[in-house]
Amino acid sequence: MTPRPGLPILRVVQPLHAELPGIEAQQVRRLRRAEYDRLVAEGAFTDERVELIRGVIIRTPPQGPTHAAPVSRLTKCLFRAVGGRADIRVQLPLVGPDDSEPEPDFALVPPGDYDDAHPSEAWLVIEVADSSLSYDRLTKGPLYAAMGVPEYWIVNLRDGVIEVHRAPEGARYARVTSHGRGETITLERFEDAEIAVGDVLRP
Repeated sequence: MTPRPGLPILRVVQPLHAELPGIEAQQVRRLRRAEYDRLVAEGAFTDERVELIRGVIIRTPPQGPTHAAPVSRLTKCLFRAVGGRADIRVQLPLVGPDDSEPEPDFALVPPGDYDDAHPSEAWLVIEVADSSLSYDRLTKGPLYAAMGVPEYWIVNLRDGVIEVHRAPEGARYARVTSHGRGETITLERFEDAEIAVGDVLRP
């Protein structure tokens, strides 16, 4: 579990807007989470998969087999490793700051009743990334750190590794390690729970 060279230094990247010449950043009116939730309840995004990030509604692309297959494999791995000690939420909302409601591929949250509200605490968040790699590193990573998520994984399909981000400090993770096939990762919350990278990534 040692850092490997080549991993980027995480930094906060503000969402990009459409070209609006003459408009200053402070003129942009971002959505609040409560407003977004009302739109969702009213059926505004029935035919779309979206999430609210820093006050901006972000469309998430349809899943191809290269994304769906590791999501399926990781679902099985997490249930075997964690059992009923956490609720394993797959591509479901997580309450963030006033301007964010991400829908990570996985969130391990405290067991509970979430019929009336989405969880606001997560012990582990995981994103499966190929074309979304920069977004998951540079936008969602700082968001999860700012939310106080203690552990954030990126299943990096492009490079065939799982990046593990730990020790949130403000809007960044202080420790980032990379793990390839043949290695196992121990969940920080559950010291007896291990995930073999080779069970998640395609051989």
